[in-house]
Amino acid sequence: MNFNSIELGASIIFATAVLHTFCTGYFESLAKKSPRHAGLLHLLGEVEIVFGFWAAILIIFMSLSDSLDFAKSFLEKLNFTEPLFVFAIMIVAGSKPILYFATQILHVLAKCLQIILQTRSTPTLYFLTLGVTPLLGSLITEPAAMTLAAFLLRDLVYRHPCSKALLFGTLGVLFVNISIGGTLTNFAAPPVLMVASTWDWSSAYMFANFGIESCIAIFINAIGATLLFQRQLVEPSTSSHATKIPLAVISIHLLFLFGVVFFAHDPIIFIWLLLFFIGYTTAYPKYQNPLILKEALLVGFFLGGLVVLGALQGWWLQPILEMMSPTAVFYGSLALTAFTDNAALTYLGSLVTGTSLEFKLALVGGAVAGGGLTVIANAPNPAGIAILRQHFPGGAVSAMYLLIAALPPTLVAIAAYRFL
Repeated sequence: MNFNSIELGASIIFATAVLHTFCTGYFESLAKKSPRHAGLLHLLGEVEIVFGFWAAILIIFMSLSDSLDFAKSFLEKLNFTEPLFVFAIMIVAGSKPILYFATQILHVLAKCLQIILQTRSTPTLYFLTLGVTPLLGSLITEPAAMTLAAFLLRDLVYRHPCSKALLFGTLGVLFVNISIGGTLTNFAAPPVLMVASTWDWSSAYMFANFGIESCIAIFINAIGATLLFQRQLVEPSTSSHATKIPLAVISIHLLFLFGVVFFAHDPIIFIWLLLFFIGYTTAYPKYQNPLILKEALLVGFFLGGLVVLGALQGWWLQPILEMMSPTAVFYGSLALTAFTDNAALTYLGSLVTGTSLEFKLALVGGAVAGGGLTVIANAPNPAGIAILRQHFPGGAVSAMYLLIAALPPTLVAIAAYRFL
């Protein structure tokens, strides 16, 4: 079988994997009806398993179509730095001292806003979590910001009884805001990172072309969600209080966090830092919670599968991009992002030669604006799902409800990028 046939087979498998992400809830319901095969059906109902599972099917297909050596050669040429980085940053950013530090900062900001606006504490914290934390993604990277925001929202919202509108509405705004929140610099958002060096885009250039628009869209989305759901937000119990964590412990954790971010493109170094971090938390457990190793591994597995499957989709994606005008590229990349990782999309766009500046800006703008539409649209999304999934009905996040919930904040992002 020739390579073109393998590419066609890979695209069919990829399309099946995308369809599978919309059916995870169905597999969960089947698991309840079929106790004998509940284990396998629960596994197929885990959205983080989907792309890793179908990537394995692809490798088996390639081995049978050509040879095992061909499949191994294909895998050896792939770059798995991003899945490894997301795995590492989730564990560090999700540690108790980091979450405590972020929570204390938000509480200080919330008290200031409460004095000025005379509002309740929970809606204020909710607004800040959806409005400020995504902007941190431009400094500590989007996966780290997603991890922080998801944990903060878990304690603030998801642990309490929630309507379906609040569950999915919050998640939709979070995903969109995280996707556009990393565009203030040239290193924090995966789709920007893929083109920054090729097109020589500096952080100053990113802020000049995307920064103000992204900030406006994020705050509009956060304000809109807060006004819509403020009556459903439960005030925290006054009797509960968090254990204070010493500044020295927080400082050490922040050093590990910034070390992993600084060496984000050097997996040998950031994995070494991660192992050192795990050793530190084991040696000094007093101010620690169990690390989210399982959740981080599942997300890494998901993204690794996406790398394998996405590597063979260029044969149909790149020709589509080449024939589009800048306006069509914006809306086309936004739509395509719902079905493929936006970082893979911008990378393929960077391979197109002779493109105008308008084409480049439209490609990146559309890719980040559509980053909240599906679980696979943006690399940090699976991290948010892994942390919050257990609070959704049946322990599964409906892809259709997520798409519907993400549409309004996505429209805000579109308006900001196209008309401001």
